[in-house]
Amino acid sequence: MSSLKFRNIAASVDDPVETWPFEGILAALERGTLPDWRRLAAAIREDPFGPVAQQVVAALRLSRPYGTTELFESIIEGARGDLAAAERELVATQVRQLVNQSGLAREEFARRVGTSRPRLSTYISGKVIPSAALMVRMRELTDRATAAADGATPGGAPAPDSAHRS
Repeated sequence: MSSLKFRNIAASVDDPVETWPFEGILAALERGTLPDWRRLAAAIREDPFGPVAQQVVAALRLSRPYGTTELFESIIEGARGDLAAAERELVATQVRQLVNQSGLAREEFARRVGTSRPRLSTYISGKVIPSAALMVRMRELTDRATAAADGATPGGAPAPDSAHRS
C-alpha cells in the first residue's frame, strides 16, 4: 500500500502507472516511496521507450528529485540496454538461420550478399547489426538458394531447367 497521495488530478495512486498523468508520475518521483518506485520501474522495464519511461525522463529533467534522479536514470538506461541486447541477439539468430537455411557455405553466402566472411561472422555473433537492406538481401538469397535446391524459382514455379524431366 502506498502512502502517496495525488493532489488536483483525476487519477488514483491505485490505478496502473500507465494511466497516471505526468503530474502523478512527478509526484511519485518527488514524494513517493519504494512501492511507488517499484511500480514505475516495472513499467519502464516492460516498455523502456514507452509513455511511462518518456514521462519519467521528462519529470527527471524538470524536477531532478533528490535521491530518485540517479536511480531512475539507471533503471531507464539498464532497461534500454537490456532491450538493445535482446534485439541484437534476435537479429544474430535470424542471420544464423538465414545462412543455415540457404545451404551455402559462409564464405559463399557472404560473397553473394556483398560482404566478407569475417563481417558475416560479426553479424552471426551479434557484435554488429546488419543494415535493413543487407537483411533483405540475405532473405532474398536464402529464398533463391532454397528454391534452387528444391528445383523451383523463389515464387514457387518450377525452375526452367527442371520442368518435364523424365
